[in-house]
Amino acid sequence: MIEDDETTDNLIAGDNPEMGDKKEEEMSMEELLKGEKEFSEKLYNGEIVKVKVAQVTDESVFVDISEKKEAIISLEDFKNEKSKPQVGDTVEAILEKKGGETRHTILSHKKAKENLSWQWCEKAFKAKERIKGRIKDIIKGGYLVEVLDIEAFMPMSLSEINGAHKHYLPRNAKVKFYITDFSERNKKFIVSRRQVLEEDEKERKKKIFSEINVGRVVRTVVSKSIEEGLFVRFQGIEGFVKLLDISWNNQKEAMATYKRGQRIKCKILRIDNESEKISFGIKQLTPNPVDIVKRKFPYKSIVKGKVISLSDEGAKIEVSDKVLGFIPVSEYGFKSAPKENELVKTVMVGVNSFNYQLNLSIKKLEGMEDRKRMQGYMKGSPSLTLGQILENSEDTEE
Repeated sequence: MIEDDETTDNLIAGDNPEMGDKKEEEMSMEELLKGEKEFSEKLYNGEIVKVKVAQVTDESVFVDISEKKEAIISLEDFKNEKSKPQVGDTVEAILEKKGGETRHTILSHKKAKENLSWQWCEKAFKAKERIKGRIKDIIKGGYLVEVLDIEAFMPMSLSEINGAHKHYLPRNAKVKFYITDFSERNKKFIVSRRQVLEEDEKERKKKIFSEINVGRVVRTVVSKSIEEGLFVRFQGIEGFVKLLDISWNNQKEAMATYKRGQRIKCKILRIDNESEKISFGIKQLTPNPVDIVKRKFPYKSIVKGKVISLSDEGAKIEVSDKVLGFIPVSEYGFKSAPKENELVKTVMVGVNSFNYQLNLSIKKLEGMEDRKRMQGYMKGSPSLTLGQILENSEDTEE
């Protein structure tokens, strides 16, 4: 009896396979009817629905819209698809014209795709996302851009960085852009390629500025010449070479040798990340003549030369074929001024950074020699007075 009671309980609980199958079948039918009802509501309310292809002819595509009915979509709606639909495929469609007992319901795949495109573009507009399209046609004042089978307008001013005075983009060119204005009611929207280019350019410049450093030698292109120097472009970034940084001497003559479009090497002198400007130098690629002269003629070294000219300011000295010197009047010495063609002995006290002439002094040389004599007398005859030392010095010079 216990076993019989358990069996009865099990059957009541639904362990009977036949009863279970029947219950599942009833649930499936309910779900199916519910699904068909929801589908019909969406279809006849003009919403986009997905339908399955039942048959394809030369002119039409027959699709199943439930209720044991079929609807027709013109095959022309699929002309821009990669391939025409096949039986069993699922396609999007929207109600075009409701049918009756003797006529099929007409659906439109083209309008469904257009509606989906508008919805997608609206989302992209609100989210400020980039989208892709192609140049469909070139018109006055801009371009017609095709985006997912719908058209947008791109003014010429929004097609290039800093605008454009003529058409540069060819038909069928693929472009990226942002939607700047959107109106689904009027079925119009405006796109901007310039915004994409500006963003990309900003990122490109940011990357370049993160990679360069002061002292680096780079290749540039001369873009413009003005009195103050040269404008050059480095990887699309405009920089400037000041006149004084073009050459160590004869800067204007050197600048005249550079032409627009000429490729030249420059050294980075300064970088301004905020203003995105770079200062370049050309003369810095070669040694400073001042340093060369200083190495050859160290400070306080004895220099001999011939007086080649005299002026109110001083005497010009020829030290060698390529090296000249100058003695200011204040540095002539205690005895007398040098004479033209006279050979003189001087001391090097500096280099003129403009003409690279040696700054020479006879007076300082005489002072150096006097100190040497004094030191010599002090070592050899420490009992002598300063007056005696100077007197002996004068006798020796005579």
